[in-house]
Amino acid sequence: MNELFSTFSDGTEVHRWTLERAGTRAEILTYGGIVRSVEVPDREGRRACVVLGFAGLDGYLAHPEPYCGALVGRYANRIAGARFRLDDRVYALEPNNGPSSLHGGVRGFDKRVWDAEPAEHGVRLSRVSAHGEEGFPGRLEVSVTYTLDASGALRIAYEAVTDAPTVVNLTNHSYFNLAGHDTGHAGGHELRLAASRFTPVDEDLIPTGVLQHVSGSRFDFREARKVGSGYDHNFVLDKGVTEHPEEVAELHEPASGRTLTVATTEPGLQLYTADHLSDPFAPGAGIALETQHFPDSPNRPQFPRTELRPGEVYRSETVYGFGVRGC
Repeated sequence: MNELFSTFSDGTEVHRWTLERAGTRAEILTYGGIVRSVEVPDREGRRACVVLGFAGLDGYLAHPEPYCGALVGRYANRIAGARFRLDDRVYALEPNNGPSSLHGGVRGFDKRVWDAEPAEHGVRLSRVSAHGEEGFPGRLEVSVTYTLDASGALRIAYEAVTDAPTVVNLTNHSYFNLAGHDTGHAGGHELRLAASRFTPVDEDLIPTGVLQHVSGSRFDFREARKVGSGYDHNFVLDKGVTEHPEEVAELHEPASGRTLTVATTEPGLQLYTADHLSDPFAPGAGIALETQHFPDSPNRPQFPRTELRPGEVYRSETVYGFGVRGC
């Protein structure tokens, strides 16, 4: 279902697309490609929204920095010093996180209104990112398709092509609280994550370039345990880059029994426990599991490549599956 959600003062319309299938109900906004809500049942059949969001557009405009549910790009996560070198040329970006560029800059993909058209069991959003937008080179044609599959899982498929060499790294920035979006701190969720290494960061949350093993540290989620707090780190998924999504994580909320599985083609996953959320949300009210290439990859040749060149097609897919466990 497609309906008008809000209108900007210049007359630009924002639409809400509602998807329903196999017990899952999801709402997608054309503003920022935002996943506004996802409703699923608990073990008793009681339904609740399990992502953080706002009732109206004004909430997203007043509180842009949490990136609630948003589609982020051209480059998800941080690029150190808001600059990178590509083919012997240095590109200066718009810094918006101290000296760094975060999630595409001052006005990234999360703050754009996207074109929309129906897709089978979903919606396809598209836009053209002009050469020089936020400092990134190349005219980038992007599409992102949100669908619900036969199991009720939310699939997000990204594609992009460019007319000049550039860098691309797209993700979704939903915060999950499987007890319900308004139930408080999510640190009691249990997480299993198929990652034997992570990328340590400096004081500006920029990777040092080391791929450090998780053994004996608080970063070891290879067996499920409570998430707690204090994470804003990229994990190096054991599977690496894959052609098709492979399961890499499971989040479980014991009281409701709800589970979330994450499958992706990406080589990394950013675990963010949202300790710095502020009004109207409480710190730690949700957990972000952002599938991605690594932060600052354009400046780290040892990391998986994020360059996109003319004639190539950027493809990425992530699947968020929902279920329940018994007592």
